Amino acid sequence: MKFPNNFRNTCTSFVIIIVLLDLSHFTSSVEIDSLIELPQSGFTRNRTPRKEGFVLHVTAYGAVGDGLHDDTEAFRKAWKVACYSSQRSTVIIPEGFTYLVQPMNFAKCRAEVTLRILGAIIAPKDPEVWLGLNPRKWLYFHGIKKLTLEGGGTINGMGEIWWARSCKTNKTMPCHHAPTVTLYFLEIDVVFAIFRLAEQSCCRLLFFTAPAESPNTDGIHISASSDVKVIDSNIITGDDCISIVSNSSKVVITGLFCGPGHGISIGSLGKQHEWAEVDDVMVDGAYLSNTQNGVRIKTWQGGAGYVTRVTFRNVRMENVANPIIIDQYYCDSPKPCKNQTSAVHVGKISFVGIKGTSASEEAIRFACSDSSPCQGLYLKDIQLISYTGITTAFCWQAQGSSSGFVYPSPCFPTSKSMIKQKPTFNALHYSS
Repeated sequence: MKFPNNFRNTCTSFVIIIVLLDLSHFTSSVEIDSLIELPQSGFTRNRTPRKEGFVLHVTAYGAVGDGLHDDTEAFRKAWKVACYSSQRSTVIIPEGFTYLVQPMNFAKCRAEVTLRILGAIIAPKDPEVWLGLNPRKWLYFHGIKKLTLEGGGTINGMGEIWWARSCKTNKTMPCHHAPTVTLYFLEIDVVFAIFRLAEQSCCRLLFFTAPAESPNTDGIHISASSDVKVIDSNIITGDDCISIVSNSSKVVITGLFCGPGHGISIGSLGKQHEWAEVDDVMVDGAYLSNTQNGVRIKTWQGGAGYVTRVTFRNVRMENVANPIIIDQYYCDSPKPCKNQTSAVHVGKISFVGIKGTSASEEAIRFACSDSSPCQGLYLKDIQLISYTGITTAFCWQAQGSSSGFVYPSPCFPTSKSMIKQKPTFNALHYSS
């Protein structure tokens, strides 16, 4: 028996990158209900203030901050000084100001730099600015060894104009890329941040915001990166709050508020027969509200590689449509995807302490490959209930075990060869 080849078919085969963090609907930093208490993380946090080192204010380099004058050169000068510093440097974008920044290239930097965004950075509103330029590079960081993004400010890509031209919003329009903030050692895309080829990088205490209806606006997208920490972040978006894709490892996400959006995703992986590796991921302490998915792993048929040693724990969910889901039949295409035998292997995945309400009856879904079943799945202390009645679990080619109270009841087949799988994540040293 083959799992239906059009499983989870969606509306388009195009991947379009819309603009970074449109805040045109938000004139100030978004306020999250202070009464919401995030689940307690298992990590011990060291809140000892870090030494700022050499401090640079962009206003000292000529930035005006009125939202009208071009502050690009001031940003470039401050960044250059920080990168040539022999000590840790902190570049500050002061609060109370709005800085207009044109497409610019933040060149290679091997120094340890913190970019503290307290004010607002905005992109040019006119799409004609990108004529002849790469629309995937608005703020383009590359060759970065250690970068920390922090603060309570905003980055506004003026995305509303681009979203209106998107083929996902308007089917009569052609699919094309819109400008993004791109860090190619820490690559910022779509809504706020894409980590790509990043080492020892961190996002902390940031608001990532885009309207719920905005297409392809991932909050934080982690790609080809290692030793990445996302700490105490609030994400409101139209796509994945956080997505982790190929060749990423040692990723820690904690203190996350997500909603609306598509939840926390590993993938999609393995598209067009590509090899993908994701290893050592810990999500510890998150609150997901009114999201399309909760914690998800999604892979295409025909891919290769693996997803292993992943733990989702201490996650609270409120009205989440698909709270726990592994989908190895992902098909983001207007046409049904053909059944294929090869697959990205999924194994040693733990779901621990996940509780809350499901917007659908099926609260747990493990749809795994016929040729490469999911192995070593582990459920512990799960309580997912529905406002409308009972919840269920679905398993297809999924092997695993459970302990503690688990509701809905696990659907794993009984097998003497199964070995009880406990969380195997090798937790990174967690400091701030």
